[in-house]
Amino acid sequence: MYFFLTNLSLVDVSYATSIVPQLLAHFLAEHKAISFQSCAAQLFFSLALGGIEFVLLAVMAYDHYVAVCDPLRYSAIIHGGLCARLAITSWVSGFINSLVQTAVTFQLLMCTNKFIDHISCELPAVVRLACVDTSSNEAAIMVSSIVLLMTPFCLVLLSYIRIISTILKIQSREGRKKAFHTCASHLTVVALCYGTIFAYIQPHSGPSVLQEKLISVFYAIVMPLLNPMIYSLRNKEVKGAWHKLLEKFSGLTSKLAT
Repeated sequence: MYFFLTNLSLVDVSYATSIVPQLLAHFLAEHKAISFQSCAAQLFFSLALGGIEFVLLAVMAYDHYVAVCDPLRYSAIIHGGLCARLAITSWVSGFINSLVQTAVTFQLLMCTNKFIDHISCELPAVVRLACVDTSSNEAAIMVSSIVLLMTPFCLVLLSYIRIISTILKIQSREGRKKAFHTCASHLTVVALCYGTIFAYIQPHSGPSVLQEKLISVFYAIVMPLLNPMIYSLRNKEVKGAWHKLLEKFSGLTSKLAT
């Protein structure tokens, strides 16, 4: 669990880093501009890291499925080699998809007016700058959404159907409570992520530009802030570490006061 949480934390920090510094610079600068290379790099990393996060959520759902449905064989199934392969698969799939999408998008003939009505170089905003038919790009975005969004979502859904079915069969109330507690943090993050991203995969009635901006802010700023709190507040080990740290801090301040 901590191995996958480390990967998720790295993705969140990297995603925020790819967008927030440029966003803050634009807040402070009167002339809000971004170079072609910087825009391409921002699009590449934001697409890659966003895709990695959704694949990681599916991987973590499988981890929870094994922990709840087959706990006696958990150590044998979720061993270090499998964890490494699952993490590598998540990262590689996200970067390959982003590389293809970025290359296809920046081959489009752009209009003279290169004003991006967005908080960053998001894929829909950049595609809207094109002066040519973008139906093939829209099709590629749809395929990408199915592969990196809907496929992990289906895997998460199947995992939790099995998990809930197994939990309901547990006779002990304390056992059911412990099993639900194991999955609660991950399920909260999944609900937040997919609850907002579904607006992107509506082919003909997609979100407005304002909605796109709000969704981008949510993923670039809000989710990286929420994820540590969601996982920390429901984790006994993390809460225990915080209590020890606070006790040491209070002891140090009392010594300094005396």
